Amino acid sequence: MHLREAREGDIPEICKLPKTREELFYCFPRAAFPLSEGEVRQSIEKRSDSTVVEVAGKVVAFANFYRWKDGLCSIGNVVVASDARGSGVGRNLINHMLRLGFNKHQAEAVSVSCFNRNAAGLLFYPKLGFRPYGIEQRIDYNGDRVALVHFRMENHAL
Repeated sequence: MHLREAREGDIPEICKLPKTREELFYCFPRAAFPLSEGEVRQSIEKRSDSTVVEVAGKVVAFANFYRWKDGLCSIGNVVVASDARGSGVGRNLINHMLRLGFNKHQAEAVSVSCFNRNAAGLLFYPKLGFRPYGIEQRIDYNGDRVALVHFRMENHAL
């Protein structure tokens, strides 16, 4: 398993990670399915620390920060290939993002958010030490109300 900065050549592979409209909504809520290269490119350009995980030379996960100032880093665009889930890829990716947030950006806290329909994510983040701190109403791709649960980890929690 190798974690590294995302490159231009990774973009087509990142686009293939979300397999359904619902999976895409979890990681790129404003994007149309299927995920476009332009959408990923724009995310990489506007955000910080876009990171991929490679296993056997294949990109299997992606994440970045959409906020990285004023003592807070917020992780976004988190997606792990369906066939790589449960293998430690997500844990390694999020732990890497935590190290970047706390060490590189000197964050006092790192946050991540998860939609209520993503049960795996809701169960995953607390296992890593994140604690819920808020819930926000959002609208999904069908126009239905959904809850976005916000999680946070303080620097001293590591």
